[in-house]
Amino acid sequence: MLNVHNLSVSFGGEYLFEEISFRLNGGDRVGLIGKNGAGKSTLLKLLSRDMALDSGTLSVEKNIKIGFLRQDIDFEQGRTVIEEAYQAFEEIKQLEAKLDEINHQLAERTDYESEGYHQLMVDLSDITHHYEILGGYNYQGDTEKILLGLGFKRSDFDKKTDTFSGGWRMRIELAKLLLQNNDVLLLDEPTNHLDIESIIWLEQFLKNCTGAVVIVSHDKMFLDNVTNRTIEISLGRIYDYNKPYSKFLKLRNEIKEQQLNAQKNQEKEIQQAERLIEKFRAKSTKASMAQSLIKKLDKMERIEVDQDDNAVMNLRFPISVTPGKVVAEIEELSKSYGENEVLKDINLLLERDSKTAFVGQNGQGKSTLAKIMVGELEHQGKFKLGHNVQIGYFAQNQAEYLDGDKTILDTMIDAANEKNRSKARDILGSFLFRGDEVEKYVKVLSGGERNRLALAKMLLQPFNVLVMDEPTNHLDIQSKHVLKQALQNFDGTLVVVSHDRDFLQGLTNKVYEFKDKTIKEYLGDIDYYLDQRKVGDFREIEKNQQKPEKIALDKPASNDFKNQKRLKSLKNKIGTVETIVSRLEKEIAKIDHQLLLNYDETIAEPGFFDDYQKKKKDLETQMQRWEELTLKLEKIRA
Repeated sequence: MLNVHNLSVSFGGEYLFEEISFRLNGGDRVGLIGKNGAGKSTLLKLLSRDMALDSGTLSVEKNIKIGFLRQDIDFEQGRTVIEEAYQAFEEIKQLEAKLDEINHQLAERTDYESEGYHQLMVDLSDITHHYEILGGYNYQGDTEKILLGLGFKRSDFDKKTDTFSGGWRMRIELAKLLLQNNDVLLLDEPTNHLDIESIIWLEQFLKNCTGAVVIVSHDKMFLDNVTNRTIEISLGRIYDYNKPYSKFLKLRNEIKEQQLNAQKNQEKEIQQAERLIEKFRAKSTKASMAQSLIKKLDKMERIEVDQDDNAVMNLRFPISVTPGKVVAEIEELSKSYGENEVLKDINLLLERDSKTAFVGQNGQGKSTLAKIMVGELEHQGKFKLGHNVQIGYFAQNQAEYLDGDKTILDTMIDAANEKNRSKARDILGSFLFRGDEVEKYVKVLSGGERNRLALAKMLLQPFNVLVMDEPTNHLDIQSKHVLKQALQNFDGTLVVVSHDRDFLQGLTNKVYEFKDKTIKEYLGDIDYYLDQRKVGDFREIEKNQQKPEKIALDKPASNDFKNQKRLKSLKNKIGTVETIVSRLEKEIAKIDHQLLLNYDETIAEPGFFDDYQKKKKDLETQMQRWEELTLKLEKIRA
């Protein structure tokens, strides 16, 4: 479907990645992972032909359609949500225009027997047939289903796109891509602006895709639920395995451990050979043996251990001055957007040094209250800040406030004052913007790099209260960990809006759940909140919005017996397949280990490659079989 061979890209003389090769096939759902700035978004731009190759080749099968969800989108002003979504059907819309024109002519003309009138009738028939084949009679219904799945309401369809935030406009762009039936889907951070309900819907949609999907994401659960293959970009190389994210990490660690053990054994062998060389070199009778050992060492291919990119940003939020005991007081606060009431009669008291999480579905008012607290929105009711309170605010779309035409360094200098301007370079260095990198323009930065810059910029202003709205969007997993540590060490007051359970664990000591225009307080951390709600994670809360199960009293007992029998049969088959998969994986791992230890002797064995490839093909077949059986099992249970 799509083949990449010896692809290299460099910026300023340094390779982002060098001579990487891989192939995308139908059914591949690839998680493209790596640190911020590793080249993930760049690789997607290369695959989509948005960017020219430095060297190497990119081969695409004939008539393959590639769809690319970019981080930066630009809509034509004046279109409604539904009109913008219909742009996915360019050919259908063109045919509609032709049909309108032909029908208009047929209505006006009266020369029914003429050749021209007859030709119009022929054209009408041909175009109508083509229109039907392309799905012209179904596209409007399909569009509505996709938009509803991504969280839009029917009342949103006729609203102008420019009245929506960047996150909602990203959903419209995603809807267009999903409607186009592309053979290859390239998705750059698709879940950043989705609530959990929409993420769950998108997971199911992508699992059913027959083409290839490449996803850049830092959402571990999303990657595990959707992908069947992982490609990691690290230090200019790629690591490619047919495993979802968590299994890939485990396998990578196992392989690295094997490499380390093989390297140690080889080092012992080299040291032994070197001792013998020194011992035999001085003896004329053993000189030829020494020369033989020297030649063997020269020919020996040294085992290398995969290197990890462990560079992380250095983040610490200093507190400015000590505020009063009460940081913020909210009484009977309400907020409406036109006729849409988001918050009603909210009461909240924030005390100094408290660590608070705002949780709940999108649209329930979490970001709205955060914006009210930092003075960005008008409201009804009482809101009062305490004595000496200085607020630092990280908005959900913080990166959008950065000027793309400024360099990284200019962005920092312009935000600094006379006292801290000299520290701008040092702060940037601690956020991994070093050397000539500070001269890069903001518009060429990845989403994660922009978020890092926005965080760095925050340190130029004094604060003792920190309000953060979805701060982990675009950040790689290592950067999330560093940010979490910095917030844990922050001596001030923290309010954080997030859907990320891993990030919130151990970070806050109070949770407010936003639901139905009100808030509910939970005096504990996020695990306490989920325990009180009797769920394992936020996803279950979304799923639990459904109605309680009804017992089907009128269902015949025979059907229930048949289902139980089918369930048992499927479980047995799945167990058998899992046993085979486990055996094949162990056999392949053993061969890989032999290759690491003694490559030349292993490949010299008769029929080695045929046997090796057969085992890999058998494994792939059994994995597909396992997936099919599991899907059948889930359908019966549903």
